[in-house]
Amino acid sequence: MENRVQAFLKLKDFLSDFLGERKNNSYNAKYEHLDELIKETYSYNGWFTNEFVKKALQGIVQLLEPSNLKEFTKEIKEPKTPKTVAVIMAGNVPAVGFHDFMCILLSGNKILIKPSSDDKILITFLAEFLMEVEPLFKDYILFTDGRMNNFDAVIATGSNNSALYFEKYFGKYPHIIRKNRTSIAVLTGNETTEELNLLGNDIFDYYGLGCRNVSKLYVPKGYNFNKFYESIFSFSDIIQNKKYANNHEYNRAIYLLNQEKFLDNNFLILRETNSLHSPIAVLFYEQYENMAEVSEKLKALEGELQCVVSNTSLSIKTISLGKSQTPTVFDFPDNINTLYFLNNLN
Repeated sequence: MENRVQAFLKLKDFLSDFLGERKNNSYNAKYEHLDELIKETYSYNGWFTNEFVKKALQGIVQLLEPSNLKEFTKEIKEPKTPKTVAVIMAGNVPAVGFHDFMCILLSGNKILIKPSSDDKILITFLAEFLMEVEPLFKDYILFTDGRMNNFDAVIATGSNNSALYFEKYFGKYPHIIRKNRTSIAVLTGNETTEELNLLGNDIFDYYGLGCRNVSKLYVPKGYNFNKFYESIFSFSDIIQNKKYANNHEYNRAIYLLNQEKFLDNNFLILRETNSLHSPIAVLFYEQYENMAEVSEKLKALEGELQCVVSNTSLSIKTISLGKSQTPTVFDFPDNINTLYFLNNLN
């Protein structure tokens, strides 16, 4: 166990140095290699900009905070015989499958990775780094681009449609199958400019592609969006990304064609609807009369929500504005405890 933990802490130190001052000269070649891979990643996937790849790497540094990791690994039951866990990774956010990857290896089990075609470069680099600093991992990390064979359990992340496929083919194995989820924010109207600016991170980080991105606002009846738009103006450069701009232009054209009411500040469209999952460059909103009404609605939507962002107290768990994209190691996707699942494979 200790060797596995130390390997991940070395990865943390390497990434921290890479993102900061780069003090460890023995890693200079690796720093340069990772720089090249980040450029390659963007050329392959236009959503994975230098800024957001580095933000994702910073998120990994945060996940591997030593005191949290020490507490986290207390829950691990060393397996008598390591199991092989097949992981079908998503590709919407850079290195989005890292938490599963980390849990499986720290638990003493083996991982068979089927990376997303949109995000195979970074996870491969991270795996190779760990295998170099801890050779034991060479027998514990496997990759496949084709059919998955010889595994004992499955963790798969995808859309609601792909989840039906996963259930059909992997249902006989112990499994965690994740479907579409999104995040929402509940505003009271009393938020400061600074708080609303922080909310911009929840909305715009990774271009809104992640399940932890806020895709809908709940606002008090008669809410004036002027202050909201003013507060998020610092994110206006997002429209410089061609893929994001194309989505903004397309959705605006659709709403105009259908004569639907909407607000637009030239980089984010606001549309009132009961729907939950907004398209890229669009933020849905819904008005409420009181907090009891909001709590009732959120309770009904609980199975579709990853995070609820708010600076006010609600009947369900919330996180502060600006914090949806900075999970700790204890924040399991879909609130399913991956370690508990792995502990019970033996």
